[in-house]
Parts: sequence; C-alpha cells; structure tokens
Amino acid sequence: MENFIVSARKYRPQNFSTVVGQAHITTTLKNAIRNNQLAHAFLFCGPRGVGKTTCARILAKTINCENLQPDGEACNECHSCKSFNEGSSFNIHELDAASNNSVDDIRTLVEQVRFAPQAGKYKIYIIDEVHMLSSSAFNAFLKTLEEPPSYAIFILATTEKHKILPTILSRCQIFDFKRITIQDTVDHLQEICTKEHIQADTDALHLVAQKTDGCMRDSLSTLDKIVSFTSGHLTYQNTLEHLNILDYDYFFRVMGAVLQQDIANALLIYDEILQKGFEGDNFLNGWAEFLRNLLLCKDEKALHLVEVSGNLKDRYKQLSGQLSPAYLITALHLLNDTEINYRMARNKRLHVEMALIKLCYLQQAVTLVSDDATGEVAKKKLVPDGTAPQKLRAPGAQPVTAKTVTEKPATVASIPAAPVTTAPPVAIPTPVNPAPSAAAPTAIPTPSPAPTPTPVATPIATAAPVATTPVTTPPVAAPVAKPVENTAPAAASSKLTGLAAMKEAMAAKQQGNTQVQSTPLTMGAIHVYWEEFIDQYRQANKMTVVSNLVLAQLKLLGTAEVGIVSRNIVQFRFMEEEKLVIAEFLKKKFNNPAIVLTLQLDESQQVQDIGPAPLSSREQFQQMAEKYPIVKELKDRLNMELDF
Repeated sequence: MENFIVSARKYRPQNFSTVVGQAHITTTLKNAIRNNQLAHAFLFCGPRGVGKTTCARILAKTINCENLQPDGEACNECHSCKSFNEGSSFNIHELDAASNNSVDDIRTLVEQVRFAPQAGKYKIYIIDEVHMLSSSAFNAFLKTLEEPPSYAIFILATTEKHKILPTILSRCQIFDFKRITIQDTVDHLQEICTKEHIQADTDALHLVAQKTDGCMRDSLSTLDKIVSFTSGHLTYQNTLEHLNILDYDYFFRVMGAVLQQDIANALLIYDEILQKGFEGDNFLNGWAEFLRNLLLCKDEKALHLVEVSGNLKDRYKQLSGQLSPAYLITALHLLNDTEINYRMARNKRLHVEMALIKLCYLQQAVTLVSDDATGEVAKKKLVPDGTAPQKLRAPGAQPVTAKTVTEKPATVASIPAAPVTTAPPVAIPTPVNPAPSAAAPTAIPTPSPAPTPTPVATPIATAAPVATTPVTTPPVAAPVAKPVENTAPAAASSKLTGLAAMKEAMAAKQQGNTQVQSTPLTMGAIHVYWEEFIDQYRQANKMTVVSNLVLAQLKLLGTAEVGIVSRNIVQFRFMEEEKLVIAEFLKKKFNNPAIVLTLQLDESQQVQDIGPAPLSSREQFQQMAEKYPIVKELKDRLNMELDF
C-alpha cells in the first residue's frame, strides 16, 4: 500500500514561481538574489497558512544554489539543492522558537553561528514562530542579529508581529504576507484536482475557499477531507453537507418571502435553518453578506467585489434589479443593529424573527422620495413646483409684485368716477378687524378736510373677501396708490411700538406682582420664624445643626438687614454654608425679597485656652532635679547623658 501524503505537504511549493498569491514578495526576493543585495536578517509576518515558512525554505535553498537560474530560481539539480530537498543540508538550520524559547537555546544558537559553513556560501537559520521567544532570549539574540558574520543569514517567521520587541524589528527586513484571495485559492485547487484526477465543481471549490478564509494549508486539508467523504467527486451539495455551511438558496428563498411580505413563509424558512443546527448569529452574518452582495451588484464597477462563482453572480444581478439601493442600505442598517444586540437578547430566536418581520414591512415603514427608474433618493423640495419663492418683508408692508400691478386697474374700475361737485358718495371697503391677516392688508381711505380732491389708496389684491361697512366720503378724483416704500417703515415702526408697549405692560405686571404686602422686620418676628426654622431640623433629627442654630445670636441691623453673630469659627463656617437657605427662608416668611443676611464673628466669645509651652528634655530634667535631688545624683553616679 502506497504511503499517503497530505496535499499540503505533497504540493508544497519548491520554488518562487509556485508560491500562490504572494507575487509582491517572491519578486522582491528573486531580484535581491540576482543583484546580490541580500539582507542579513529577514522577518516574514502574516496570517497562518499563507507561505511564510515555505518562502523561507525556498530562499534558503536558492541562496546556496550552485547553478542559479537567470530568473533568480534554484536549479534543484546541484548538490546543495538536492541535499536540501532530502533534508540533509548542514548549512540550513530550522529552529522552532515555541519549544526553544529560553536563553540557553539562543546561547547555543549563537555559538553555532561562529563556525563557517562546510559547503556553500551562506549558513541560514530559519526561526519559526519567533514571537514565542522570551524577553531574555530576545535580548540575548540582539547583538548577534545586529552584527552577524558575513556568511550568516537569519530568517524569522511569525504570525504576531506586535509581540516582537521593537529592537528586533529594527534589525530585520520585514515582509508582510497577505491572505490568499478566493480566486487564487480556487485556481490552485483546480490545478491539484486535475493532477489527482478528482472531479470537482467550481461552486464546491468556491465554498472551500470561502470557508478557509485565505489560508491555503487549510484549503488543502479541507479538500482532502471532502475527497475522502465524496469518494473523489466534489459537488456543491455534498460540500455544503460536509462543511456545514448555510446555503445561498436559503437567502434567496428568504428574500423572496420578504419581498412578498409573507411573514409565515419567512419564519418557516428560518425555523428550517435552525433545525439544521445553525445559530441565529450565523444566519444574520450570512444574510447581511447576502444583502451586501446585492447592493454591490447594482453597480458594474463594484461587481468584482462579489466573491462568488459566475452562475451565482448572475442570480445576484437578477435579484438586485428588483430592489432599490435605499431599501438595501436600510435593510443592512437594520441587520447590523440586530447583530450588535444579538448577544444581549434573552430570547435570541424572537430577536431574529422580529428583524425578519421588520424587513417584510420595510417598504411601508420607511418612506423615501426616490426615482422608480434609478432608485436614487431625490432631495426634498422646499418650494412646490410652479411657485415662486416669496421675499421676506416687514410686517404690514404691501408686497410689490407684477401680479398686484396688473390687478390694480380692476380694483380701481370698481369705484365709479363722478364730477367734483355732484358726485354721489362712494362705498369703499373697510376691514372690520384692523389686525393684519395672512394676505396683504387693505389700506383704509381717509376723507380730506379740504374741498379739493385728495388721492386715496385703493385696496391691493386681497387674498379673500373681507366683511365691509359702507363709509361715505367726499367726492374724489381718480385714486392714485401711495408709494409702497413709505408704508413698510410705518408699519414696522407701529409694530415695534406695539412690542415696546407689550414689554412695558409685562414689566408693570411683574412689578405689580412683586409689590406684595411685606411684613416689617422686628426682633420678635425674627425670633418666631427662627424657632420655626430650627424646628424643621429638629423634626428631621439633625441635632448637630440644631445646636449650631440655637447658639447663634440674631441682630436687626436695618430695615431689611438681619445679622447673625457666631461665637466661634466653627459655627461661623457652618453659617456660611447655610446662609442661602436661611436668607431664602426669611425672604419667604416676610414676603420681602430685599432682605440681606450678614454674618459676624464675635471674637470676644471665643475661649482663649492657651496652655504653657511644652518643655524640652533638658528643662524637664532640671525641674525634676530641683524637686527630687536624688535624680541628679543618680545621673552623676551612672554617668548618664541627656538625650537631645
């Protein structure tokens, strides 16, 4: 029985040209080798399974190749290349930093660096997972990494660059590996399936590439599992079954139910998804990605961002034509909020079902002014079509427009012309309410005291008929409208005069409200209200406050000034804190907001308790020796000294 080798090892790249998805790195390394511009230390960092260790091995083999190709590739035929492929090269050392992370391991490595290579030009050290080294090991490695021998080259590989000391990073030439795209992964898997004579659908390989998220090693391992599961025939359905991935058909079915506002069908489809073992957050993630793809399919320029197969992309484009961008953006926002709050929801199933119900009636819940043809949201119009914007004018001023000028002759024609001497009285409309209306106000004609005719202003284009009363006037000649420019300032000034009068009335009213009959300040009334103020704290069982208030002395300093005399500084500070409360209480009781509260400190009442100054050790001994001479004798006999 032939020994089976997993695809990740069997199809591991052996030269730079077979590395998938890292052309920006392989090109740089080949040019550096051809131009003989190699650094003494390299750092390969990036996600797992993207070719860091593979590129490190290819670089180590190519550097020592005896017959280097013109394109910068190794020949794989010389003694150095063959020994490397067989794993028997003495010039290439690979070290796992996860199991050799101590200072002793690095010290052993430094001792090996001192010896020149037996064959070949360089001695290469590949340290994988270098971020697992301890801080002491990093520090022990610094000097050798900064100034290695001319024949030594270090290649470090890591998935977590942020864990490496900055002093190490500054000594290395850093290469950042990127995730392998889905299309590159699919192409590589198809090439392997062709070599292994495996029948695989393109949609199935797309699922494998999406599941592994840019990791080629995981893609190859997953391919081996599915080949064993399907006996060498990969289809879309059996790949879905093996990988336990939520099918896109579910999302198309849910979208159809949502567009038809069929809540029951949408909830039944979601229940079917739950019965297959998928969680609600998986459904929300896939549903949001589905709507995102629909939104991208609305624009041909963004179509390449939809990473699905060709047949599925056509279904996306067909469905996206039935939806507007406004609807898709609103639905994405709703799903994003649902996914954020999913973790905090008690009833997670109901939480997702409520989102589906909202999506069913999203068109009715969100009202947007949009173009049916393009789906673009139009801006709101501030002025209806066919209506000219009106200019702002002073209150009471008459608008000057072409419409009023053309309507003026019709208004004048309603007034019959008559001779000056025998003219009958003319009825002129006069508004009953002088208050300004929404339309332009009607000017009231005034009779002239002189027998000569006086020009009278005629009504100008009123919006609605106003109740009128007949007024007899002397005979008038042809009416001439007064200039509009003179009416606006007059109306504005009258309006301002009315505002000033209203302000004066409000001020008088406030002054009248404040002029409430106040109680005169007397010591008797002050003491009565003071006891009432103390009783409030006594009922609240605040005896400390009560004691300070009881000890205070009250004085009448003026007609509206009350003084509080404190006996000590503690009581004085307490009164400062309660000053506003006491003042408001007295103002309310006496109905006098002009009351002023003054605090005073009676220094004569303070207790002057100043004791004698403390004695030093020598003074204490002298007093004791004067009172008890035996103490001095004891000091002299024992040759004791005072402690200063």
